[in-house]
Amino acid sequence: QVQLVESGGGLVQAGGSLRLSCAASGITFNINVMAWYRQAPGKERELVAFVSRGGITDYADSVKGRFTISRDNTKNTVYLQMNSLSAEDKAVYYCRADRPGALTDTVIYWGQGTQVTVSS
Repeated sequence: QVQLVESGGGLVQAGGSLRLSCAASGITFNINVMAWYRQAPGKERELVAFVSRGGITDYADSVKGRFTISRDNTKNTVYLQMNSLSAEDKAVYYCRADRPGALTDTVIYWGQGTQVTVSS
């Protein structure tokens, strides 16, 4: 099992920055991809960014150039630096971790979410 605990959300003014953290515990040695998703009210959960264990990253078009995902494998922690925040970024942000299952499957774990609110 893997437990994910997010932190760093809160209220920020438009144009401001926040840094989210997600610490993994439990069986972490073979976690492959870690990612951030977000879900705004009335909308589906969407991928924001992901980072592989080897450091390969990708981003949603809406956050490219503003958000940066990084990962510290020694601390089993993934970060999301969010700059130039706007009202469109307001959402609950969720951390996700994937690791191989017993066979050829992938086991997915989710954090409890952290609220990001952007005021204009």
